[in-house]
Amino acid sequence: MATSTAPSFATPPYAGGDALGAPGLTPAFSPLYQQIKGLILQSLQSGEWKPGEAIPSEMDLAARFRVSQGTVRKAIDELAAENLVVRRQGKGTFVATHAEQHVQYRFLKLQPDNGDTQSEGPAERTIIDCKRLRASADIARALSLRSGDPVLQVRRVLAYGGVPTILEELWLPGAPFKGLTAERLSNYNGPMYALFETEFGVRMVRAEESIRAINPDTEQASLLKVDAATPLLSVERVAYTYNDTPMELRRGLYRTDTHHYRNALS
Repeated sequence: MATSTAPSFATPPYAGGDALGAPGLTPAFSPLYQQIKGLILQSLQSGEWKPGEAIPSEMDLAARFRVSQGTVRKAIDELAAENLVVRRQGKGTFVATHAEQHVQYRFLKLQPDNGDTQSEGPAERTIIDCKRLRASADIARALSLRSGDPVLQVRRVLAYGGVPTILEELWLPGAPFKGLTAERLSNYNGPMYALFETEFGVRMVRAEESIRAINPDTEQASLLKVDAATPLLSVERVAYTYNDTPMELRRGLYRTDTHHYRNALS
């Protein structure tokens, strides 16, 4: 995702047809559509348009930024490709949300070996604990915090068909998630990222993962009901909101005796 949030301009007169609301000025090296994309991202980040809401039409955005409709369309094309907005034929363009069925499990890549995700249904979730701690050096580094800053630690087990399959440990920066409790997590029926959106105004837009195989310790093996010698897939994820701001460090242990980790590369 682009990290630029505002256009920059040079001083020579602009020779083209787009103005971006600054007559007599010319965009610098960043392509004009990228600058428009940055301005739209600013509005998304500020909450001008909430997840699930329609954004203004291409024509309205073109008038707002004083650029051509084609420039706006190219900016929105990139935002749609990055799953930040969703185009709906005949209805307009909407801010993507994790509450939508086809989006809500975008970051969960574990699939049943038989491929039948419909019959498997959503995971049964058990919150082990949710507590406030001081960030250790490695947690602070991953979340761009300072050591000792407040963080929220959540541990939970996801089960399919009564079989515990995923053990997750999450760390969240304390300030944006003030008020998050084990009770709120347990009582929320949708995916966790949808909860973050609707109740805390934090939308996860992309993630980076590292994967390796490990053996569980005694407690982990007990929670997943496996032998301590059972190899598990360890997935560490950092999830980011707009402007590449890290908002979650998640470490998951996955059983792969009936499931596999599937990712589409493009």
